[in-house]
Amino acid sequence: MIVLVAAAVLAACKGKDTGKAADTEEETALQYYQTDRTYDIVDVVMPPVTNEVRNVIIMIGDGMGLEQVSCAWVLNHGKLNFDNFPYTGISRTWCTNELITDSGAGGTALAIGQKTAYSCVGVAADSTDVPSVLVKAKELGKRTGIAVTCHFADATPCDFACHNEYRYNQDDLIADYVECGVDYLSGGGTDWFTNVKRGDDRNIMTEMANAGYNVVTTEEELMQAGLPVIGILSPDNLPVAKERGDLFRHSVARGLDLLSQGDKGFVMMIEGSCIDDWLHGNDIEKAMEELLDFDRTIGDVLEWAAKDGHTLVVVTADHATGCLTLQDGNLEDGEIGVHFASESHNGIAVPVYAWGPGSDRFTGIKENAEWGQIIASFVK
Repeated sequence: MIVLVAAAVLAACKGKDTGKAADTEEETALQYYQTDRTYDIVDVVMPPVTNEVRNVIIMIGDGMGLEQVSCAWVLNHGKLNFDNFPYTGISRTWCTNELITDSGAGGTALAIGQKTAYSCVGVAADSTDVPSVLVKAKELGKRTGIAVTCHFADATPCDFACHNEYRYNQDDLIADYVECGVDYLSGGGTDWFTNVKRGDDRNIMTEMANAGYNVVTTEEELMQAGLPVIGILSPDNLPVAKERGDLFRHSVARGLDLLSQGDKGFVMMIEGSCIDDWLHGNDIEKAMEELLDFDRTIGDVLEWAAKDGHTLVVVTADHATGCLTLQDGNLEDGEIGVHFASESHNGIAVPVYAWGPGSDRFTGIKENAEWGQIIASFVK
């Protein structure tokens, strides 16, 4: 049973057992949440770190700091697929002109291996286009992919496939996908490809079809289409985690299946995009359901990578959001009591998790761009 109530009400119910005061300012600010969608984590054996790296999978939890991961860990009764990662590091997320970054600059640093300015996507701080790690992979004959829960005009997928000095020049960014060269694209945003949200009369879906892409709009079509393909599976972002079922997980699995059929390996970026959206809204229920769905997807990826034996998996965040603190809860019951101090991003460093061949390189405290450089060093 899902419970999301003000702490004043909950404290009144719990007072007989805990003796907690219900009238403090701090306690009345807490949101309590408990999910009924708990799950077992995967049991995988990591291949030797010395194995050759043929494939690289970059997974980004947008807005996901250690505080958000800690909350999800409690909700799932003290276990997450994150627990499988033997190597961890810390990423500093500031950008060239702001201490507190956004997803444009934060994601671009991971994609191109250098820091850039606030709101830039796929460009250096001087607005010069810089090829992402996906472009490098493509030039080497590898296949490339992107799977996200947001719409394609959002910052992070654009960081890896498009170029613009301002992330909200979204008409231009969507048009960049026509020539981006990414083999597998899955996410949302049909409205952004047509004049529903465009400021011109271009239909980018038609242009992508003319460029050779299989353009599909349903999960069923995506499961049947070959490369290159773009699955635009909703008018805007994908439905929220509790409504979309396994759509995101299926889209990731389909990408792995198609991309792995090449003989030179692949690079894929996977984003749990909407964790951040609900943290901005201080909605702990939806943010945690997005993060738990992201963790289930991590489990799927690790199971696939364990069978492959030559895949490096790196999970990190572009920044943290919401100034979230875990102040109460119960591990046995899977309940958390949290407080948000902000509706914006913050400057706290975020975690980096690595698994598979080459994962021993991912330790220590580094800038986000340095992590991007290390990731790119395995694409060869």
